[in-house]
Amino acid sequence: MITLMNISSFDLNLLKVFDALMRERSATRAGRLVGMSQPAVSNALHRMRNILGDELFVRRGSEMVPTPRAEAMSVQVSEALARIDQAIAGDATFDPHSAERLFTLYGADFFSSLLMPPLMRRVSAAAPNIALRFLESATGEVERLLRDNVIDLALERELPVPDWISRQPILISRFVVLAARGNRHLEEAGVRPGEPIPLGLFCALPQALRSVDGSMIGMVDDALARLGRTRRVMLALPHFHSVAVAVAESELIAALPNQTAEVAAGTLAVDTYLPPIEIRPQNLHMYWHRRDDHSPAHCWLRMRILDAVDTLRSDGPIEGQCPPAPAGTGAGLRIRGVARISTKKSSVIA
Repeated sequence: MITLMNISSFDLNLLKVFDALMRERSATRAGRLVGMSQPAVSNALHRMRNILGDELFVRRGSEMVPTPRAEAMSVQVSEALARIDQAIAGDATFDPHSAERLFTLYGADFFSSLLMPPLMRRVSAAAPNIALRFLESATGEVERLLRDNVIDLALERELPVPDWISRQPILISRFVVLAARGNRHLEEAGVRPGEPIPLGLFCALPQALRSVDGSMIGMVDDALARLGRTRRVMLALPHFHSVAVAVAESELIAALPNQTAEVAAGTLAVDTYLPPIEIRPQNLHMYWHRRDDHSPAHCWLRMRILDAVDTLRSDGPIEGQCPPAPAGTGAGLRIRGVARISTKKSSVIA
């Protein structure tokens, strides 16, 4: 254990290695993150094990899995390193043009296909040495990934999370029904694109849904159940785009987020219709660890994300300001509407 008697002899660089291992779960990738070779990372881990009297990370297949001791340390170590970085930075400002950094984002293919292209255009134009990496939402839970520094920011539905996670509402997504152009069932019923599909016909038509875990039930089924009705789900796929493609090539219909449907209607032989029932809109947010509330780089990225999201919005941008940074951090960048998370009921996009 590190005590007041031996803290002066503890190499604080070891904490950077620890933090990188928590984030990457690989000695090789952690080494790239901190500019060290894989053997040097392994040597640093060996030193930490001797000092702390704990394995800290154990190998499981190709992954380095943290022990309970490492899990307990991770948030405090990460926050301490962030405070040290802020103290050293002083009143330095973030210069996107010269900055070199990798940001890792997380979310559904809704965001990877619709948000990441305009976001990358904005980032690369202003910050040519900043790279972006996107992990799919099936990777794991938002809370764990933020806690372990696996991701910098999550783009997700409204989630119940602890108070050390901050959030920003970014988009409201409403559901429309997608069908192949010339769908014979809709044409025979005289239903034209843009019109509501009659409830009986909607329930009778074969349908597809987006389902990460393979479930054949989604939000539409919950809404139908309140009316005592059911539908015929014949296909479940893990991505919104693949659902749209399947609809375009079959007699299936699907309830999809309006932003996904609008893009699909411009690239595939599909039309959009109104659902016959009220499907609760999805309030989408971005989430991040509160240690990054005042980080100039993180504030800059959040502002770029909101700028990119504006291309998907129909109700105008949300204006606001990045919270004033503590004196001397130089993080007073403008950004829109940052808020601390409150716990709310979870919902499912499907």
